[in-house]
Amino acid sequence: MLWILLFLLILVVFGFGFTMQALWWVAAVLLVVWIVGFAMHGRGGGRYSHGRR
Repeated sequence: MLWILLFLLILVVFGFGFTMQALWWVAAVLLVVWIVGFAMHGRGGGRYSHGRR
């Protein structure tokens, strides 16, 4: 019985660690997308910087 609880605890900790790693990658990708979007908007490539049509 103790081995089963220990195994479940290991699985939970491993799953939490994998989730945190995946969230770090998602955060890094979103940061890069935000920086690229900010740079494009600053150069006049944004959707709100065209002025009148």
